[in-house]
Amino acid sequence: MRGGWRPPETDPPARGPLVDTFGRVADDLRISVTDRCNFRCTYCMPAEGLAWLPREELLTFEELARLLRIFVSLGIRSVKITGGEPTVRADLPTLVGMLREVAPEADLSMTTNGVLLDRLAEPLARAGLDRVTVSCDSLLRHRFAEMTRRDALERVLAGIRAAERAGLTPIKINCVVIAGRNEEEVVDFARWARGTGYEVRFIEYMPLDAEHRWERAKVVPSARIVEAIDRVFPLIPVGHGNEPATRYRFADGAPGGIGVIASVTQPFCDTCDRLRLTAEGQLRACLFALEETDLRGPMRSGADDAELEALIRRTVWRKWSGHRINHPDFVQPARSMSMIGG
Repeated sequence: MRGGWRPPETDPPARGPLVDTFGRVADDLRISVTDRCNFRCTYCMPAEGLAWLPREELLTFEELARLLRIFVSLGIRSVKITGGEPTVRADLPTLVGMLREVAPEADLSMTTNGVLLDRLAEPLARAGLDRVTVSCDSLLRHRFAEMTRRDALERVLAGIRAAERAGLTPIKINCVVIAGRNEEEVVDFARWARGTGYEVRFIEYMPLDAEHRWERAKVVPSARIVEAIDRVFPLIPVGHGNEPATRYRFADGAPGGIGVIASVTQPFCDTCDRLRLTAEGQLRACLFALEETDLRGPMRSGADDAELEALIRRTVWRKWSGHRINHPDFVQPARSMSMIGG
């Protein structure tokens, strides 16, 4: 295995929280509801898109609700609906209502490109969604179109406003920063955060593209982003605990704030508490995992909840120490972010 890592020879605990051999407890679950997307972001997929999963391979609403019930019984407290683009999944508010029913106390949020929120924000809020995180990599129409291959900035901004009206707050904005593309906009995003009260989170460019064309030279270190903003709008660190984002508020008390996710330059693997369930039912203990655990197959073959729980516990127990992006033996996952689920 990579970097001398070997799967543990011991068995996971049969009871208690979802823990791995490094003592990390998993209590955050990303659920991908589709691999399809209505954007074609340059850092994720080719212009022509990808070969989508046949619909019969996607987990059904009932299967998703069943699995979430098991995960909640094992200590999952935060659930984020992802894709692909989750809003292209038909009848998404119905699914959200089902997930809310089996996880009434969970923090239930969604990451979306926002382009369909203008009509879905209110139904999603009524169904039980707590808040949204919207991906937006540029505030300039031409650059947004270049990066997403869609001329849709105004619709995304309208979707964000609809989410705010529906109470899907606090609203977070995810911005992937790429050298030579949108790096000079980070101060403009901070200014936007101050005017809206949103929290803009700048994400380092990661090797998760379908075409495997990622270049380290295009990574803009989060420290440089913070320095650029701090020169214009002085910042005060807030901290982040187990969250991936290191957060800052504005020193003058202005609303909003920023965060940086330094997955490449300052990995936070030692505090990672996340799991990911792909749209076709593969459980991943790490975003960059090279191994997955099939939950759909056993479930459709008649596995009971105890058997599924055992598979989940074993997957978490075997989680490695970290993704090793900064090591020479790093191997990029075969699947892109859209296929894994953010």
